[in-house]
Amino acid sequence: MLSVEEGSLYPALHRMEESGWVSAKWMITENKRRARVYEITAAGRKQLKEIEGRWRAVTAAVGQVLQRA
Repeated sequence: MLSVEEGSLYPALHRMEESGWVSAKWMITENKRRARVYEITAAGRKQLKEIEGRWRAVTAAVGQVLQRA
């Protein structure tokens, strides 16, 4: 299971917002609480595709190494 701490998540979201990969806005929830909502942008989708391609290449290489072991 992946566990992400607040101290890691929000700085990462802020960096992605500064890079233009996500946009953020404040909303009021059904419980009348303020919540920051993030949405991926077109630039973020492009970046995600690039990262996914690199991730696939790395995992394929690791898989080949493990098959030889």
